[in-house]
Amino acid sequence: MSRIGNKPIAIPDKVEVSLKGRTVTVKGPVGTLTLDHHPGVTVAIEQDPAQIVVSRPDDARQSRALHGLTRSLLNNMVTGVVTPFEKRLEVVGVGYNASMQGAKLALQVGFANTITLPIPPGVTCELPSGTLIILKSPDKHAVGQFAANIRQVRPPEPYKGKGVRYQGEQIRRKAGKAFAK
Repeated sequence: MSRIGNKPIAIPDKVEVSLKGRTVTVKGPVGTLTLDHHPGVTVAIEQDPAQIVVSRPDDARQSRALHGLTRSLLNNMVTGVVTPFEKRLEVVGVGYNASMQGAKLALQVGFANTITLPIPPGVTCELPSGTLIILKSPDKHAVGQFAANIRQVRPPEPYKGKGVRYQGEQIRRKAGKAFAK
């Protein structure tokens, strides 16, 4: 019994949801998102209370898993087109910084060369300072994946804490050789 999958998704006033075949399109003030859901689940749009209902044909293991997954993906789409998802990353280290080069993000994080990452479509990147990166998008997956790709360039190391980290992330620090005795 999926508790997540059985909850209907309320549609806000500013959002339009359309269903054509297996393709669900959600339009809102921030943007437009589409999803081709799995044929193992059924998506219906109810009008009286404006809501999306996801149902499954049987209680097979895969159907149960897809039921909750589809409902969560649709809920993230409805939420994202109203208020965009945001990830904040910090660049920590002496001489470490980030800059924009057109539609690419350039990172100087202790390597001999500058690492440039193309910004995916639909994701906006802001740099209020050279050490803070703010990513915004209505697509939760796109923001999270791009933030993970940026962090993967230079993950924070445990001795001095240098590298790219999520804002507020706690890094477990290790004592160096001088304190090991």
